[in-house]
Amino acid sequence: MTSLIDRYVFTALRRVPEGQRADIDRELRASIDDAVDARVDGGEPRDTAVAAALTELGDPDRLADNYADRLPYLIGPEAFPAWRKLTTVLLTIVLPIVVAVVTVIQVIDRPAVGPAIGVAVRTAITTGVHMVFWTTLIFAILERTGARTPLNRRWTPDDLPKYEGGSLTLAQLAAGLVWPVILIVALILQQFTLTEVPVLDPDNWSSWWLYIVAALLAECGYQIWVYRRAAWTHTVTVVNAVLAVLTFGPVAWLMATHRFYNQAFLDRLDWGSVDAAYWLTRGGVVLVLAIAVWDVAEAAYRAERARRGRPIQLVGTGGFPFSAR
Repeated sequence: MTSLIDRYVFTALRRVPEGQRADIDRELRASIDDAVDARVDGGEPRDTAVAAALTELGDPDRLADNYADRLPYLIGPEAFPAWRKLTTVLLTIVLPIVVAVVTVIQVIDRPAVGPAIGVAVRTAITTGVHMVFWTTLIFAILERTGARTPLNRRWTPDDLPKYEGGSLTLAQLAAGLVWPVILIVALILQQFTLTEVPVLDPDNWSSWWLYIVAALLAECGYQIWVYRRAAWTHTVTVVNAVLAVLTFGPVAWLMATHRFYNQAFLDRLDWGSVDAAYWLTRGGVVLVLAIAVWDVAEAAYRAERARRGRPIQLVGTGGFPFSAR
């Protein structure tokens, strides 16, 4: 009959990588034997001592996570405040904007109250779920890839937050990763769910939409790179500008050459004497270029400010005690 100790050790080892099992087996059994012997020497019956020692060790699955240096939770206590703050912003600010935009598109496509309400509700639920899911996934990946200080280490002054102007916080990094992911999801969903016909040209799935997805994934890599550098430099500015050209340039070109919107979608629009295709195309080009210019200018401004060592304000103090370097 398998002993209680054997069952405990086996339960713990099954969640440990195979290459570590032999060493952990010996270490764990030795630890349990020492605890049991100490209790037996103190006058406890052996069976009672074994049960008490195992109870003190606790859940074998959690013990295995500690041995394997594996986080036993999805979002840990260090990252949870940033996750909560970003999720709140997405659901209270970004989600209403997305719902409003999609609803307007629906009203333009089919000016009726019932379908518009249905699209608004469906978009709110679907987009909200995607926002929470992708934000949680990104934070979980960041924690498990070492983006945060290990939670099982004692705090030291080295763990104090950085106040340099060039450093990205974890929340800023997550926000920079969430946006490209949301755009990728929106690009896919518009093909199937947002309207009766796709808003964007389906023919581009064989080329340009796949390119845009790759560019957005490259943007995610850029955000991680900037976070790890912990500084805004002119190199960062150049890389950001190249990414902006590679991402926004093709989008503006597709709009200008009438290859961006689905012609079947444009044909359904009824704006009276107003040329819907003309205004959507011209307005889209202006918006895309404005976003690109703003993105490049913001990165350049941060890099120049960091180069000059300009101080940054610490929120709540009213002063500028920290250098941007």
